[in-house]
Amino acid sequence: MESQLREDRSVVDLLSADYTFLNERLARHYGIPDVRGSRYRRVTLSDERRQGLLGHGSILSVTAYPTRTSPVLRGKWVLENLLGTPPPLPPPNVPALEETTDGRALSMREAMEQHRANPVCASCHTRMDPLGFALENFNAIGKWRTTDGTSAIDASGVLPDGTTFAGPDEFRRALLMRRDEFIRTFTEKLLTYALGRAVQYYDMPAVRTITRNAGPDNYRWSSLIMGIVKSRPFQMRKAQEAN
Repeated sequence: MESQLREDRSVVDLLSADYTFLNERLARHYGIPDVRGSRYRRVTLSDERRQGLLGHGSILSVTAYPTRTSPVLRGKWVLENLLGTPPPLPPPNVPALEETTDGRALSMREAMEQHRANPVCASCHTRMDPLGFALENFNAIGKWRTTDGTSAIDASGVLPDGTTFAGPDEFRRALLMRRDEFIRTFTEKLLTYALGRAVQYYDMPAVRTITRNAGPDNYRWSSLIMGIVKSRPFQMRKAQEAN
């Protein structure tokens, strides 16, 4: 984040940045060679699968359980924080996820398919699960893997508009094709931080103005921040504080 701010990069780089900051221990975790010592330094990523926020172990870990991945948590995180379309709250008495059948351990995809067979569960999971499965090659702490137990991982999916993808790199490219949704969501989050409250429906004209004015400057941090500072919701907040 400090690098993004200091270099005044486009916020779209949060999804696509081809670099990160590593020390030896974290580089080993990511399977990146030739990084020595405890000092963090900027490292260019040759593996497209690690690019942007979705390749970071921090986000992959916080959207998983301690012992296994969760396509539901990861899909929900993408919907809420990248696309701005959070799913509804789950209905009461949702059955637990079955992890075995006939004595055989299920892969995560098999378990979720069984879970979605319940119509009560299917309504939400059809939106979340494909997005989460795109990241299934990353285990619960973000290390790369190709199998889930004895089953080969299938990280393919389909977005609601019919766009297909296979794996995190194609999924990231699909999200970048929807960068307007990401920029709007990011601007709402940034405005929430600036206002110290949730963005309401009456703030949305300001959000649209901020993103529209930042477009010619490729949505750089400085343009979005300046747009927020000049926005009516922010200036009204400052005026209320002064009173």
